[in-house]
Amino acid sequence: MDFLVLFLFYLALVLLGSVMICICSKTHYLKGLVSGGAQIFSYIIPECLQRAMLGLLHYLFHTRNHTFIILHLILQGMVYTEYTWEIFGYCQELEFSLYYLFLPYLLLIINLFFFTLSCVTDPGTITKANELLFLQVYEFDEVMFPKNVRCSTCDLRKPARSKHCGVCNRCVHRFDHHCVWVNNCIGAWNARYFLIYLLTLTASAATMAVVSIVFLVRLVLLSDLYLETYVDDLGHFQVIDTVFLIQYLFLTFPRIVFLVGFVLLLSFLLGGYLCFALYLAATNQTTNEWYRGDRAWCQHCPHVARPPAAEPQVYRNIHSHGLWSNLREIFLPAAVHYKRKKK
Repeated sequence: MDFLVLFLFYLALVLLGSVMICICSKTHYLKGLVSGGAQIFSYIIPECLQRAMLGLLHYLFHTRNHTFIILHLILQGMVYTEYTWEIFGYCQELEFSLYYLFLPYLLLIINLFFFTLSCVTDPGTITKANELLFLQVYEFDEVMFPKNVRCSTCDLRKPARSKHCGVCNRCVHRFDHHCVWVNNCIGAWNARYFLIYLLTLTASAATMAVVSIVFLVRLVLLSDLYLETYVDDLGHFQVIDTVFLIQYLFLTFPRIVFLVGFVLLLSFLLGGYLCFALYLAATNQTTNEWYRGDRAWCQHCPHVARPPAAEPQVYRNIHSHGLWSNLREIFLPAAVHYKRKKK
């Protein structure tokens, strides 16, 4: 029981930490915590080790590399290997429907297809050749995206909703974020692929969790394990409760129970992020705009000349035109649609 309590406590801490990061990401508290923690560790960790860690972090998160793509494929391969080796065989013996058993494989094929498209598709790189086209796609709001601003790195005029990605070293049209898992920026031209990739990844994890849990529940019901008793530390007979049952299943099928815990946690995390991504798509926002939205005041924008006495302007989303129009813009990017109209 001690191990199970500690394991559940660990899962609760991971979920709580993820929620707190999402809440604090738009405030100054997270930066304060990070800087405070960095100062504490600077006194504890030797300088040579600090340089090595900073170099590793810079390589992983600030340069384009295939580390997370390889890690993604390894984790996915390990999960599906365990599912095939253990759960699929047991479920066949218990006469599960093959439609349910093969559903995770179907989702895997679709997921890998859109994962590849997210990796290799140009997100909407802005160049001298297409600069004028992108400048006409979105209206400038003069708060977050003022007119006549040039990118100091690319020396290009910045279209509305664009941003220079420091990792890819390019300006991206309708920039959302840089995703290390696909080693690519998410922009206007691959946002649809990334959204379907995220949807199928969440669905595959949830489907695998459901199949695994149903297998364990059916196993308990067929064996009448829930009717059994055990002797506690005081020598008294006790009816098997849920906690004891989970611990027994973990000792009997450790890999399956660990897989269930992993895919359940993954389903919650991916499901939360998927809901956030769908909310952004439904309201025609990008992650970059959502993050900067609370702080997009004119007095904070270095490119806008404003008298000291002028009233600050609050950022307002001017690009949302209703649910279906917003979703159509994701799956039929505005730049492509505009280009077709020009022809």
